[in-house]
Amino acid sequence: MLYRTLGKTNEKVSALGFGCMRLPIIYGDVTKIDEEKAIEMIHHAIDEGVNYVDTAYPYHGTGMERGGESEPFVGRALKDGYREKVNLATKLPSWLIKTREGMDKYLNEQLERLQTDKIDFYLVHALNRGVWENLKKLGIDEFLNSAIKDGRIRYAGFSFHDDLAVFKEIVDYYDWSFCQIQYNYLDENFQAGTEGLKYAADKGLGVVIMEPLRGGKLIKDLPEAVINAFDKAEIKESPVEWALRWVWNNPEVSVVLSGMNVMEHIDENLKIASVALPNSLTEKELEIMDTVKKAYKERTKVNCTGCQYCMPCPVGVNIPKNFTYYNQYHMLVTPETEGELKAHYNGFVDVSQKADKCLECGKCESHCPQGIKIRQELKNVRALFE
Repeated sequence: MLYRTLGKTNEKVSALGFGCMRLPIIYGDVTKIDEEKAIEMIHHAIDEGVNYVDTAYPYHGTGMERGGESEPFVGRALKDGYREKVNLATKLPSWLIKTREGMDKYLNEQLERLQTDKIDFYLVHALNRGVWENLKKLGIDEFLNSAIKDGRIRYAGFSFHDDLAVFKEIVDYYDWSFCQIQYNYLDENFQAGTEGLKYAADKGLGVVIMEPLRGGKLIKDLPEAVINAFDKAEIKESPVEWALRWVWNNPEVSVVLSGMNVMEHIDENLKIASVALPNSLTEKELEIMDTVKKAYKERTKVNCTGCQYCMPCPVGVNIPKNFTYYNQYHMLVTPETEGELKAHYNGFVDVSQKADKCLECGKCESHCPQGIKIRQELKNVRALFE
């Protein structure tokens, strides 16, 4: 395992971090984590050198308004000496904060759920303009200072989903130790992007990367143009390796989170993380990645990562699933596959979850980290498939 310094903290963190948002589940129920399998996976990753474990208040829950099952699971998984081997990260549910006292309430609850007396890396979760303005008025800086002083957290950071201008404003507002941004080879100019990555690093912040594979979209059902571009490389690598090495190629990146839910994912990612040095991609490899990026951007219609923040829909529309099949259609459609791809949508998306059930209430859009105009895009899905 390779290790990198996480900004001004000077902490040595594993290049690969274990993200606990997409753990293996039972019976397709996101709230029922397959604990035996998931604990085996986390312990294996830690035994192989991973020392950064990331979770959050709503992960593996039924929505953004209540605590999910990920934090309690992580607390159980880190027993028997594993807690002492890792840096534990979780996040304040920023959208639920109504008072200054509420910040302490959630942090104290999270400490209990995680069965720990301190959180190493504590993030203010999913900041955007509206949430940030509310937190400033309620005294987020005083809360973070007091939590550091009394030892409940070691380092304060934030995760981010908005535009570059808001990102820079937040970076400059407080003496953050680190931040977490969405970044992959398709998101160089999206949200914080490359400019935000370098801006934060120049300010001394460690940078944690989420969605390096865009919720798995960069490793499966690849367009023919993408496959052809990868095939041109002298050294044959998997799409996972191409995507992760591209992120790790940036020296400003401290740790890359991966939501690994089968043991094979862990072993593959560990292997890549052991050799992915900064600035290690050759000029030829970077040219291949440019070709891949162009091929994808010409096909993708909706910038959805499947994070589930828009869920649950009040009337039952499965928004991420609708967008998955919509994007897959546009990325893979040919005259030969058009009928098959439309059949996939109608066969695999339940009638009660389809786009035509949307009542346009707009609740989903207020939670979407990507700023997607979900109501309009669902109309487009309906027009295509129905």
